[in-house]
Order: sequence, then structure tokens, then C-alpha cells
Amino acid sequence: MSMTFFTSIMLSLVMALVAMAFYTLMERKFLGYFHLRKGPNKVGLMGIPQPFSDAIKLFVKEQAKPSPANKTPFMVAPTMGLILALMMWAIYPHSHQSYFMQFSVLYFLCVSSMNVYSTFMAGWSSNSKYALLGALRGVAQTISYEVSMSLILLSALVLTMAMDFTKMVSYSWILMMLMPLTIIWFITNLAETNRTPFDFAEGESELVSGFNIEYSSGLFAMIFMAEYMNILVMSLFTSIIFMSMPNMFMSDMVLLLKTLLLATLFVWVRATFPRMRYDHLMNLTWKSFLPLSLTSLMLVFPATMLM
Repeated sequence: MSMTFFTSIMLSLVMALVAMAFYTLMERKFLGYFHLRKGPNKVGLMGIPQPFSDAIKLFVKEQAKPSPANKTPFMVAPTMGLILALMMWAIYPHSHQSYFMQFSVLYFLCVSSMNVYSTFMAGWSSNSKYALLGALRGVAQTISYEVSMSLILLSALVLTMAMDFTKMVSYSWILMMLMPLTIIWFITNLAETNRTPFDFAEGESELVSGFNIEYSSGLFAMIFMAEYMNILVMSLFTSIIFMSMPNMFMSDMVLLLKTLLLATLFVWVRATFPRMRYDHLMNLTWKSFLPLSLTSLMLVFPATMLM
């Protein structure tokens, strides 16, 4: 039984890494066509092996270690970010699971909140003003949006009365009741994953490259991989919680298509919207999203009593 469990975990992680690699290719292709140009198309057939050539280039390149940096946390931070991103895939509710986690939503909240530490450690250990400013921005942004994200998730949990993703996939009515919250949840996910228009931790115009400015080669690749794996896993969990369907329509393929649709929406938003101002970002979460999520939570409790 333990061997089956280990094999299932390793297979999920390998598939997640392959999905992340081709998601980066999809993003570059889509952004190319959004900008009326071609994306990667030189490597192999139509540029399909491009992610593998990028990975080889980054991991073979010499690892630069800045002399002022604190070496141990400098090396640990990207590794920690990637491990946390991989840990999220342990609760992927596919139809042939060899194990079930009863409190998978609680696990998701605990692991996702730990991402703050990898961002801050990477910026602080670099001993660079640009990196530290980017890390402080990223931490403030993540903590601020984590509050409204947790409250929105709590509204969904109160309606479904379940904390297991394998049970939540069968609630077809939750999407209708939480449609405004689904939009807020998606915008919050953009902020949580540091994506446009909320990519203040990596503002090229004012912070050069943000908290990862001193990173290169393999360590930079780990930060890059963690970010894109977080996008995919947040798309997956959004499709489970807020885009559920009746059991007759619920299959691994349907879940995959919904996840792919949401992941494509991340790319579409990046190609469409400019970066917000930082004070507007903070006003949005504390003065708009937080009151709305609190109000929805107060409305959901009476609704559950009427059911």
C-alpha cells in the first residue's frame, strides 16, 4: 500500500512539472498572437520542445552567488518555493486516487500561506535594495489578499459543509449562489500569484526584476517553476470549488478543460491590463474585497439555515 501511495504521489508531481513546462510555452505562444507576432517557433517542430531547451539552458548555466548575499537562505528560498508549489498537488482530486485527505481545504490554506516566507527570504537574503523592496511589496500584497481569499473560501465551505475536495466537486448549485464571489476570488488569485495587473513584487520598470533580481540559472528556474505551478494549482482549485458540475458531467477530462480555461484567462489578463498603482492595489482589497467578502459570509449563514 505504501508503494502505491509513493508511486501515485511521484506520478502526480511529474505530471504537474510537465504541465507547468508546456503552460509556459502556451503563454508565450498566446502572448505572441495577442501582440500580432509569432511566439517560439524555431526549436523542433513548431517550437514544441522549447520548454525543455529553456530548462537545459537554465540548469546547465553556472550558478552565480553574489558575495554580499546570505548564502544559506539565498539557496533555500527558491527550493522552499518549489517544494511548497509541489505540495499543493498532493490534494488533486482525480478519479483514481490511492489516498484521500479529509481536510484538504485546510491543507491548501496552510501551504499557500507559507509562500510568503519563500518570497521574503529570497528578497532579504539577496542583500539588494531592489530585492528587499520587491519582497516587502510581495509580502504586504500576499497577506492583504489572503484575508479576503480565506473569507470567500469560508463562504463556499459553509454552503457545501465539506472540507474535502473530492466531495466539493459534486456541488452544482454553488456556482450560481457565489458568482460575484467567484470573480473576486479570481482577481484575488491574480494578486496571490503576483500576476498582471498585480505583479508589484516583480515590477521591471521600478524594481528592475523585484525580489529575484540576484537570482540566475537553476535557482531562478525554481522561482519561475514555482510561480507557474501555483497558477495551475489555483486554476484547478477554482474549478473545483466555484465551477462544480453534477456527477454525470464530472470527470477528469471536464476538470482538466475547466482548469485549462482558467489558466488561459491568466494569460489573457496579462496581455490586456496594465499594472495598477500600489495604493490602488491596497485600497481594492481592504476597502472593496474585504467588506464584500464579509457581507457575503453574513448572508451565507442565514441561507444555510433555510436549506
